[in-house]
Amino acid sequence: MVEPLAEGGSVPEADFPADCRMDHTVNTVCVVGLGYIGLPTAATLASRGIEVIGVDINPQIVAAVNDGKPYFPEPDLDMLLRAATTLGKLRATARPEPADAFVIAVPTPFNDDRSPNLTFIDAAADAISPVLAAGNVVILESTSPVGTTARLSKRLARQRPDLRLPEEGENGPFDVHIAHCPERVLPGHMVRELIENDRIIGGLSEACAEHAEAVYSIFLRGTAFRTGAATAELVKLVENAYRDVNIAFANELSTICDQLGLNVWQVIELANRHPRVSILQPGAGVGGHCIAVDPWFIVASAPEQTRLIRAAREVNDAKPKFIVSQIRERADRLKHPVIACLGLTYKPDVDDVRESPALDIVVELACDPDTRLLVAEPNLRALPPPLDERANVTMCDTLAAVREADIVAILVAHSRFRRIPQEELMRRMVIDATGLTHRSVSMTR
Repeated sequence: MVEPLAEGGSVPEADFPADCRMDHTVNTVCVVGLGYIGLPTAATLASRGIEVIGVDINPQIVAAVNDGKPYFPEPDLDMLLRAATTLGKLRATARPEPADAFVIAVPTPFNDDRSPNLTFIDAAADAISPVLAAGNVVILESTSPVGTTARLSKRLARQRPDLRLPEEGENGPFDVHIAHCPERVLPGHMVRELIENDRIIGGLSEACAEHAEAVYSIFLRGTAFRTGAATAELVKLVENAYRDVNIAFANELSTICDQLGLNVWQVIELANRHPRVSILQPGAGVGGHCIAVDPWFIVASAPEQTRLIRAAREVNDAKPKFIVSQIRERADRLKHPVIACLGLTYKPDVDDVRESPALDIVVELACDPDTRLLVAEPNLRALPPPLDERANVTMCDTLAAVREADIVAILVAHSRFRRIPQEELMRRMVIDATGLTHRSVSMTR
């Protein structure tokens, strides 16, 4: 395993294994996977004058990128992408091409049994293996279970026996370097955080980490911390599991307060007056491509040692069912209830519905044909599957949905929902999973 270096640390060249003195000049980068991480990364590299080849199996994405048009909203990405394609620094294609560096940014979902699904990484390895050459560096950005980077190297080595690829614990020299550098950006701030946030760069050898750092130094303003690949893999998973556990505490508090007839928002607000307490806000559950998935990778790696992480996942996964039960309890009082469901995305003010608890809630409610659902989602143009096939679900304007509904379920705290007149909500049964309607308590002695 590679020993971590101190921040900004360096070692005299003579102390490096021979392959550390490989030429680290990066003129061309091939980014495999033009999703929420790959596309901003490709556009950022291109904006620094690097020749970037973007690869995606989706022909619509390839066409959109070549037209300089991002297919998902992200501040500043449209400007960055338009400039990169206009200057000819970024082009998209369906197949990898030779490059100095390869960045793999493909999805890593889990299977039905919550075990990691690495088929996209395997497919990316198979795609780049024919065009690998001595002197290349391959960087896995996809969030992955511990050991995936080493697994990637072994897969590439089997397909390219003419190249010497690294194995953990070996010093080289190697023909191709392999490293893991997990992303840590926030949707809505990706372009800025891609540049400013610190990065953890985990190599299968010190030389691998150093070579990968040369790629990120092209645009990175934050600090690069070099370490081993397995450590970098776990660091990313730990970051998201930490947040998941803390969200689970807040979500569990919300169910406790419901049982006791107390206002969870007030309880949390007052508890947070303690100088060393900072409880997060509960919600409809946990969604997105990271927090709802990554903790299961740790559980899969160490099932007997992850009781707390597993329990947090179970609490957060159960929260949508709790919200559904609250809504149905009120709907059962009505003959033909009309329910306004406010929000479908996994978090406020984005258009991403991956692993969205709000979407799961509405899908479950739609199973009752006697219930009419009016869905307000200002960040989507149309209902996503499977809601688009449900006859009892209609997408409409926020205020129109509220005014026609018997029950209003606030599932996502979109900023637009804050403008709903209070008098409109006071006339209806409201289930607020977000705290959006909570008014701060006055602090008096």
